[in-house]
Amino acid sequence: FFFGADMAAGGSEWVIPVVAVDEAGKSYWSSMTIPLGASGGANSIGALSEVMKVTTMQIRETPGDYKFDWHCAPRKQFIVNLDGAVDVEVSDGTRKVVSAGEMFFVEDTWGTGHLSRAVNG
Repeated sequence: FFFGADMAAGGSEWVIPVVAVDEAGKSYWSSMTIPLGASGGANSIGALSEVMKVTTMQIRETPGDYKFDWHCAPRKQFIVNLDGAVDVEVSDGTRKVVSAGEMFFVEDTWGTGHLSRAVNG
């Protein structure tokens, strides 16, 4: 997975890792692609996605040495790491590290869920 804008495509899309769930309730890694378009004009501020409506937002702080056992996401949500990294493991044992400044999406609101642990905590 590539975290962030796909610069090989000229910054035209953002590929985001996703913790998904299959019909049997097993979590797995997938990805979503968000298209980006030029902001246009002489004052271009880069490539932008379409506006996404946000109905709720929550900020969470965790200790630097946390390890959360198997759990499901409380809702489908984007998670943006501001500082530190998290190692996320899905049902088949596949692990991905999401570093500071990176984002991923969780939609495993039922089933076995996933593990989350701090990196270098």
